[in-house]
Amino acid sequence: MKKWMNIAIVLFLIVFLTGCNGNNQASTENGKKLDNISIMLDWYPNAVHSAIYVAKEKGYFKDEGLNVKIEMPADTNDPLKLAATGKVDLAISYQNQAILSKSEGIPIVSIASLVRHPLDRLMMKKSSGIDSPKDLEGKNVGYSSSELSEATLKSMVEADGGDFSKVKMTDVGWDLISSVATNHVDAIIGGYINHEYVLLNKEGYDMKAIKTSDFGVPDNYELVIVTGQNTLNHKRDDIERFWKAVTKGQEIVKQSPKESLQVLLDHENDSFPLDKDVETKSLEILLPLMEDDGVPFGYQEKESWEQAEKWLYKKDVIKSHVKPEEIMENIIAK
Repeated sequence: MKKWMNIAIVLFLIVFLTGCNGNNQASTENGKKLDNISIMLDWYPNAVHSAIYVAKEKGYFKDEGLNVKIEMPADTNDPLKLAATGKVDLAISYQNQAILSKSEGIPIVSIASLVRHPLDRLMMKKSSGIDSPKDLEGKNVGYSSSELSEATLKSMVEADGGDFSKVKMTDVGWDLISSVATNHVDAIIGGYINHEYVLLNKEGYDMKAIKTSDFGVPDNYELVIVTGQNTLNHKRDDIERFWKAVTKGQEIVKQSPKESLQVLLDHENDSFPLDKDVETKSLEILLPLMEDDGVPFGYQEKESWEQAEKWLYKKDVIKSHVKPEEIMENIIAK
């Protein structure tokens, strides 16, 4: 009952906010009309968002006739929901979360991939004696209130021949780093190779990371750009121009990562100051995971969505099937 009440609320908000949203109105700069478009980040500004900030700094959005508003979420669950309701035009979210939301009737569409491969890792200190997922039997693993993290760890342990029932799971909220650093837990799942792993090593902890895709979890798109179905219907041209500008920004990031990172650092959020060394290392890790040879930046492959959906259904994370054509649409051609 609760699930259907949530869906009803979201659908009501779509109708309400579509009528209230003024994003389609054009703003003006030097006599040139610019179409407004907004994007909500998945988190505070960090290395993964470099192309967006470079595109804004270099004027690529304005060249495309766009005035882009970059917003940050109060909660990591907000971006997808606000995109679905039309409160923001675009949002950065996660492939698995997008499928889960779509299976619950939330009308969102993924229009591009931002990071083509998983960032999530199983992490532990090298001194923990854990060399593979099976070694987690009898151990305590911290995670952040996510059924996806539980399903991921279960897949990894079972793929390694272990008994998941012998693994203790502890919800540590957002304290992934401190929980493993202080030995409150033996390992963590849900931390990113470009963030938690980098920070822990910088703070002097000799860490080990195991790829989820090496043990039964599909190699999926970590981050995707989503929009509401209604927004896509009405602002497709704006969205296409937005991604064209971001693609130009990504080329600059690849050519001049140091200078591009400085653009990001100049726009850091006061509440979340960035560590230049950490973000530099993060960008080094990210760039090879954001694109594949022979595939345009942002292009989504049907097979990736099929594999992720089948895994989520098999693990009982979603209760109804989601077809790729229902959840994704490429805003660019291959």
